[in-house]
Amino acid sequence: MLEEQIRRGLRHKPLLVMSHIVIGYPSFRESWALARSMVDAGVDLMELQIPFSEPMADGPVILAANQQALEAGATVAKCFEFARELAGQVSIPLLFMSYYNIPFRYGLDRFAAAAKQAGVCGAIVPDLPFEEGAEYLQAMRAQQLDPIMLFAPNTSDERMQRIAAQGSGLVYCVARKGVTGQKTEFSEDLTAYLARARRACQLPLAVGFGIKERADVDFMRGKADIAVVGSESLRVLKESGVRATADFIRGLTGAPAPGA
Repeated sequence: MLEEQIRRGLRHKPLLVMSHIVIGYPSFRESWALARSMVDAGVDLMELQIPFSEPMADGPVILAANQQALEAGATVAKCFEFARELAGQVSIPLLFMSYYNIPFRYGLDRFAAAAKQAGVCGAIVPDLPFEEGAEYLQAMRAQQLDPIMLFAPNTSDERMQRIAAQGSGLVYCVARKGVTGQKTEFSEDLTAYLARARRACQLPLAVGFGIKERADVDFMRGKADIAVVGSESLRVLKESGVRATADFIRGLTGAPAPGA
């Protein structure tokens, strides 16, 4: 189970790092190289985003990556195959991330079965409220996959408890309102929000939206269990390529450089 893997990782590190790729961006060959380089750079978990035409929670960097991947021919079937091959070569937990239209159109039971066969641990579906997700949750649980729930800063304590009760593996704490890639204030307000999340939930807490540098990761220590980096790594990828992105990730994880 994902939670057990996370707990084991936390025995050796005070904070884990989860990276994010858009499958098929800039190409399947390059996203494969990117995923492998991120593992070599010390990430502990990875989100594999299945491209979607209207990724409503994502800012311009990830939006553009989704569009380019789709234009290059990314399909759900190809994404499942990508995940299956990657899961066969790496030991870290992998999670799908996409929007509800993808599993809905694919068929919820069929999607969950294919995800299980692909070797992922679960999925993040940010646009599905848990009140409307009974069939999806049932399909995921039938395959022993973790449906990852989300908290936001304006989620009430009572609602946090209800959300956490429906999920497993971890809870993804959105650091602020808005879309990915915007500036996040790492402040007392964020500290207070994460403390509320910790009280409401026994699952490991992952925090994403706006993590861009080592200081942001360091801020999360003692407040959360997993720091999630997405837009910034894709920005580095676009500007400087796979090797520079691996160096960027290594700066967050503290992993030694190759040959060091």
